Amino acid sequence: MVKHKKIFHFTFYEIETELIKKKINKLFNSAYEIAKKAYSPYSNFNVGAAVLLENKKIITGNNQENIAYPSGLCAERTALFYTKSKYLNQNILAIAIIALKNNEITDNPVTPCGACRQVILEYSSMQVKKIKLFLIGKHKSIFIPNAENLMPLKFSF
Repeated sequence: MVKHKKIFHFTFYEIETELIKKKINKLFNSAYEIAKKAYSPYSNFNVGAAVLLENKKIITGNNQENIAYPSGLCAERTALFYTKSKYLNQNILAIAIIALKNNEITDNPVTPCGACRQVILEYSSMQVKKIKLFLIGKHKSIFIPNAENLMPLKFSF
């Protein structure tokens, strides 16, 4: 047996949400507006994702819950699956993710779940350009310049 000790480091930036709004206004507003339309009658936790493509189109998705719990789908995958079904050859430049609880932006930014991280990384591996992430909270947001940092030991074969 060989023991490996690997420490994973990655860069992310904490930024005031007001600055994020100015920097990615259209992407921010798209994620916010679609989050308000999420179908979340069981958790009342609405999540919206907005995907910016190289051709400047913005594709949105929100979480879709189901009474048979595992049958729902996260906002990130809803947006990404639609994106790649319609714009397979377009590079994804950025993804903004925002969550609302009781119609208010959550204090802390939410991060993608493991399944969504894997999907983001799959699509990231299909392109040369790095996918940027903007995780938006009420006052502070997180900017991750490279989605590859989300899961250092992603599934691959």
